[in-house]
Amino acid sequence: MIRRFSWRNERSLYKRKCDATDKEIISMFSTDKPFKIYEHDYWWSDNWDQITQGKDYDFSKPFFIQFRELLESQPLPNLANSNVVNSEYGNHNEDMKDCYLVYASYKNENVRYGSGLINCKDSIDIYLAEGIEKSYEISCSTGLFNTIFAYDSDNSFDSKFIQLCVNTNDSFGCVNLRNKTNHIFNKPYTKEEYKKEIKNIDLGSYKTIQEIKDKFKIFSIKHLKRYASIIKCVNVTGDMAMNSKNCHHCFEIYGNVEDSKFVSHSINLKDSYDGYGFGAVSELMYEGIDTGINASQNKFNIFTHGCRDVSYTYACHSSSNLFGCIGLRNKQYCILNKQYTKEEYEQLVPKIIEHMNSMPYIDKKGRVYKYGEFFPPELSPFCYNETIAQEYFPLTKEQALEQGYSWKDSEERNLKIDIKTEDLPDHIKDVKDDIINKIIECQHQGKCNEQCTEAFKIIPQELEFYRKMNLPLPRLCPNCRHYQRLKQRNPLKLWKRKCQCNGEKSSNGVYQNTIQHFHGNEPCPNEFETTYAPERPEIVYCEKCYQQEVV
Repeated sequence: MIRRFSWRNERSLYKRKCDATDKEIISMFSTDKPFKIYEHDYWWSDNWDQITQGKDYDFSKPFFIQFRELLESQPLPNLANSNVVNSEYGNHNEDMKDCYLVYASYKNENVRYGSGLINCKDSIDIYLAEGIEKSYEISCSTGLFNTIFAYDSDNSFDSKFIQLCVNTNDSFGCVNLRNKTNHIFNKPYTKEEYKKEIKNIDLGSYKTIQEIKDKFKIFSIKHLKRYASIIKCVNVTGDMAMNSKNCHHCFEIYGNVEDSKFVSHSINLKDSYDGYGFGAVSELMYEGIDTGINASQNKFNIFTHGCRDVSYTYACHSSSNLFGCIGLRNKQYCILNKQYTKEEYEQLVPKIIEHMNSMPYIDKKGRVYKYGEFFPPELSPFCYNETIAQEYFPLTKEQALEQGYSWKDSEERNLKIDIKTEDLPDHIKDVKDDIINKIIECQHQGKCNEQCTEAFKIIPQELEFYRKMNLPLPRLCPNCRHYQRLKQRNPLKLWKRKCQCNGEKSSNGVYQNTIQHFHGNEPCPNEFETTYAPERPEIVYCEKCYQQEVV
């Protein structure tokens, strides 16, 4: 998984010039990389010949070395975006309008600072969410309106600080509620009482927000956690899965995923194995990342869409029968971007596979890469800490280098800080209009391991949002805020555990059951696979015990 992730850069963006038009562009490739980068529209045009850089296969050196040489000579698109309007500051996006610093998202409008979003509008600081509107600081949730600080909650509105709630409206600081209104820290109030209590909580103050966060964290840890968020699924293990069947070790699958294993961040997928960002009506996919969209029989692919029967490709689209190709569109029977006849292609590919096994690539750590292995991380166009590998499996620079990965040091920014973090007004009502575009110091000051940009700006639409929602200015840069949301999410890993329901109470004695469960006063016999590691403090119940308590 790390090997695949090390080939996907989502949020490390740079300014550079297009190598075809000399126009200044935003790119996921930094200027110190030896690649030929074209701006999006030019790359998709017919103004250049896709197969000019095609090469004869050389049986005197490993395949992966030849692939890297082609990668350095073939023009690459600056970003992995499609149909974005006024949303150029983002990457791996499709069908976006008026979005800013949003990544890996689809069909969103007027959203800022988000990742993994579908059909969201008018919101800020969102992660892994669908159908969110006029909301702030949301993670792993669907169908929320006018809600702030929510995690793994669905179909709720006008609520604040909620976790694991469904159809919960006009509530504050609640966990595990179902079909409730007017609750504060899980205690019911009348409508009038609720309004009176909420009126006394001023979320426009940064200090108040931090105090509530601390209180809510203590409150939440005393409540049950479901072993996994698996909804309307049959025979599925993993987490954050819905409307799927016969899937194992699968995470963040959003529906219609069947007969697949070790797949994450996917939708509409069948008979596939080992992939991230697979799907959108695809089948028979193996070892790939960001690959699919009406695709089949794809093996060892990166950023490849609408293709059939292709192997070892990067940024190829609407093609078939490719092997070791980069940046091709509407092509077939090509090897290392050189055109062949059908007969020539079918004769040469088996010979290349045999050569990959007899002369494998060996990396600096002595790891061997034959046919059937994904691309070596050390040949990736990105450094480890530029990619999502750092988000899911964070390493220090020393750890990354020791394991054979490359590392990108922070570029010299020469920033002139206009406002120190401690000098920001505590309350949004005290923020003046001249805050716009001033350089604000990030509270982490680049000392964290979270791709910190050291400073950030407040844009006009953002300030308007904070004022309208009565929310204080953030103290962290967008990258560091993103990493705080990542910390809420469980890892893409499973542990075998027993249900912690011990009869009348949880096994640690913290939670008192409200009703008698199917196993009476004896410990629950159910076992499961969960993303909660055994040493963690959360109280984890099986599906049956959780449903009896919560529903």
